[in-house]
Amino acid sequence: MSDHAFTSDISADGQTRDQYRVNRTGSHGARSATGHGQGGPASKFVTVAYGFWIFLLSDIIMFSAFFAAYAVLAKATADGPAGKDLFEPTRVAVQTGLLLSSSFTGGLATLASHRRSMAATQFWLLVTGLLGAAFLLLEVQEFAAMAGEQAGPSRSAFLSAFFALVGCHGTHVALGLLWLGTMMAQLWVKGFRPDILRRLHCFGLFWHALDIIWVAIFTLVYLLGVSP
Repeated sequence: MSDHAFTSDISADGQTRDQYRVNRTGSHGARSATGHGQGGPASKFVTVAYGFWIFLLSDIIMFSAFFAAYAVLAKATADGPAGKDLFEPTRVAVQTGLLLSSSFTGGLATLASHRRSMAATQFWLLVTGLLGAAFLLLEVQEFAAMAGEQAGPSRSAFLSAFFALVGCHGTHVALGLLWLGTMMAQLWVKGFRPDILRRLHCFGLFWHALDIIWVAIFTLVYLLGVSP
């Protein structure tokens, strides 16, 4: 390798020139970062969304552990009821339809916020919340019915894993509904401020992630649980 390869980043005054600096000066003049495109930091919207994606990935890792535990313990019923004895496919199908519909209406709320339509945004957020609340109500009823049949989490390792996995998802839905109500209040009081829109975007990512996790629960827990 020639000496030029080691000296190409040395300025005329003998100081090392860092080619990865945001603001750098070379033989062709100064170059200042504008914050747009190459040469500058990303916008606040991008950095907030990126950070929230990291949070979602950590949440998915946690759910992966719950899924792994359930897969190991799914057959450990301790001579108690199994999934085919407890799960109601019709109820679970309705739950799935409610949650997937809420993801669609949440997307409509995001589109309405891009148009800065307060009425449409609030309407679709309200519909999203009602669908999510109906989903959560059916899940609570399922848990109550199972507990009434002496099939609580302490009955077997299978039920412990089931309640941990599905209950963790339900807790996320409940927290999402609380977040949704807060966002509706902030939008009503403060309007479409940039920070409010960033939070609304993060809520959309969170809610869609819950849908993806529920599809996995629906497939691996309920569909396989009722199969012979």
